[in-house]
Amino acid sequence: MRHAHIQRGIALPVMLIMLVVMMVSSIYLLRSTNSTALTASNLAYEDALSKAADLGIHTAYNWLNSLPNKNVLYNDVPAAGYVATVNPGAGQGVSNPAFWNGAVTVWDAGRRNQVQYVIHRMCQFTGAYNAVNPANNCTLTAARQNLQARTRAGDSLSSDAPAYQGKPQLHYLITARITGARGGNVMNQAVVMMGP
Repeated sequence: MRHAHIQRGIALPVMLIMLVVMMVSSIYLLRSTNSTALTASNLAYEDALSKAADLGIHTAYNWLNSLPNKNVLYNDVPAAGYVATVNPGAGQGVSNPAFWNGAVTVWDAGRRNQVQYVIHRMCQFTGAYNAVNPANNCTLTAARQNLQARTRAGDSLSSDAPAYQGKPQLHYLITARITGARGGNVMNQAVVMMGP
C-alpha cells in the first residue's frame, strides 16, 4: 500500500505575500513619480512667476532712471509707487501691509499677470540725503573714482564720519510681487544705487 503524501499548500501563502509586497511597492513608485512631476511643475511655475515679477522691477528702474531732476525723490511720489523713507526697525517688512502703501500695479503684455511694485529710498527721513537737522540717516555708497587714495592725510577713518569723493550714491530698494492663478506668490527685490 502506498502512503499518500499530504500537501501542505505553503506555496499559496508565499505567493500571496509576494503579490502584496509587489503591489505596495508599485503604489509607492507611482506616488513617488507623481510627487516628482508635481514638484518639477511647481518649480517651473514659480520660475515663470519670478520672471513675470521682474516687470515691476524694470518699470520702477525705468522711472527712477528717467527723472531729469533727482530732487523729486526727496518726498514721496505716490503715483509712481515711490516712498522717500524706509524704516526696517519698525517691523515694516514685505509681509506688513504698510510696506505696500502706494504700490503701483502694472500688467504684462498679454494682461495675464498683475505685478505690484514699490520703491523705497533707504533713508530715515524725507528731504535731502545730507540734511543736518534732523540728520538724515541714508544708506550711501561712494561713487566710483579712478583715484589712488580714498582719504587724504589727516582725514578721519571713523565709521561714523565717512568721507566721500564727490557725491555718494543713494540706495533705492525696489520690491515687486505677483500672485499667480494657482496660489503661488513671488516677491523679487533689487537695490539700485544712483547719485542724488
